[in-house]
Amino acid sequence: MLLVGADCRILFVNPAAEQFFETGAGFLTRQSLADITPFGSPIVQALEQARSRGASVGERDVDLSMPGHGERIADVTVTPVADPEGAVLITLHERGFAQRLDRQLHHRSAVRSLNGMAAVLAHEIKNPLAGIRGAAQLLEDSVPEGERGLTQLICQESDRISALIDRMEAFGDTRPFPRHAVNIHEVLDRVRKVAATSFARNVAFSETFDPSLPEVLGDRDQLIQAFLNLVRNASDAVPEQGGEIALSTGYRPGMRVSAGVAGARTGLPLEVIVRDNGPGVPSDLKPHIFDPFVTTKLRGSGLGLALVAKIVGDHGGVIECDSVPGRTLFRVLLPKAGE
Repeated sequence: MLLVGADCRILFVNPAAEQFFETGAGFLTRQSLADITPFGSPIVQALEQARSRGASVGERDVDLSMPGHGERIADVTVTPVADPEGAVLITLHERGFAQRLDRQLHHRSAVRSLNGMAAVLAHEIKNPLAGIRGAAQLLEDSVPEGERGLTQLICQESDRISALIDRMEAFGDTRPFPRHAVNIHEVLDRVRKVAATSFARNVAFSETFDPSLPEVLGDRDQLIQAFLNLVRNASDAVPEQGGEIALSTGYRPGMRVSAGVAGARTGLPLEVIVRDNGPGVPSDLKPHIFDPFVTTKLRGSGLGLALVAKIVGDHGGVIECDSVPGRTLFRVLLPKAGE
């Protein structure tokens, strides 16, 4: 948010605006609106319309990109205010983040649909599946030695289907869980140790942690599961030689979201990034990467990232993916303890 005076000088900015423009409030409040927006920007026309009408004016997908700062696309709302006279309040909603929140809601809707499916499958499939497995075990003793591989195949495939349904049932657990202050660095350290001694033994790990980061409000075991899935996904993507996974944390003030139309605004200042040097996510899969059963792996179930999205969502957080060939990162934003 920016408060702009009658002479188009910037009078006030909030922390989110500082982050958006990558500049401190002290510098921004010495600038005019024209200094920080592109020449001929629709935001100037919206400001004039709001003043002349005495009512709010909105513009969608306004390009606020400036040289050296990358692409900035935002929805803009300009609202006249009474004090000081002639001033307007400009609210910018970054389209990138808004679209990511839309995708989060879509992922959660998909997970809710999966909840009902998991309950039906658990009841209609797991019970007869146990009978099939038991019958195969009984047959194994009565068939010739050379044909026992078929009964073993039945048992193995039954176990595989049962394990898949167990993973799906995890989506159906909507019970509230106790939340405590959790040191996210201890979580990441555990994840790295487990990965480095098992499925990611040949991968080089690097860590860039903010030691002053406050604790996360959440469940330690669930957070370990979520980040373990992200690291496993990264380890499967990196090349066999020269594979790298980077873990980093940081503090992002000003990031707040609302739960519903009138929900309480919650800050998500804690940022955790898992980055790898794999080939990247195919462009056609990027919008659906957190949907159930979407995967690029030949033998993957497509439930790992969907479960991560569920856990992060249950913690009130947001997860997003940014991928280009040679660099894929998953960014998780979480609330801090006491928020």
